[in-house]
Amino acid sequence: MARNAPPSASSLRLPPDVRLGAVVSTFHHDLTGAMLSSARAALAEAGLAEDALHVVEVPGAFEIPIVARSLAMRGDLAAVLCFGIVIKGETTHDFHIASAASHALQRVSLDTDKPMLMGILTCNTLEQARERAMAGSKHDKGREVAHAAVAVLAALERTREVGGTNRKAGFGVRAGGGQ
Repeated sequence: MARNAPPSASSLRLPPDVRLGAVVSTFHHDLTGAMLSSARAALAEAGLAEDALHVVEVPGAFEIPIVARSLAMRGDLAAVLCFGIVIKGETTHDFHIASAASHALQRVSLDTDKPMLMGILTCNTLEQARERAMAGSKHDKGREVAHAAVAVLAALERTREVGGTNRKAGFGVRAGGGQ
């Protein structure tokens, strides 16, 4: 590993005061709920307090960005994890929903300076979604999204340290679990 390379996401720790948000689609709730549960476990391993994840449910993936934006605009949340499922059908509806949601989340992130973590699965079949959503599976997207949240908060903190700005980005994520 290079001398200045960032630590791996699994070795990063969140400070005790950090709070996160999550927006979870209730469409295919068995799968989005599994992703949320896996993310919760990974975030707990990274030091997130049990009551420090504010979860809001929405009907589907298309509704995730507006609620994620509302959470991002709160002053107390460092990032928002977003979980949904879009399955390919007989028309191009899936493409439009997934594209709109992903572009909107990117815009929300840039407009609010808060990370929006993309846990919206876009799969050809329900079986593919299941393979990616279930905790402990080969893909385990809930855990991946949680690790990405911790890693991007740490990266934002490093930009503050390098740039010398007084702006608090990343909310003090630390490597190695120390205070």
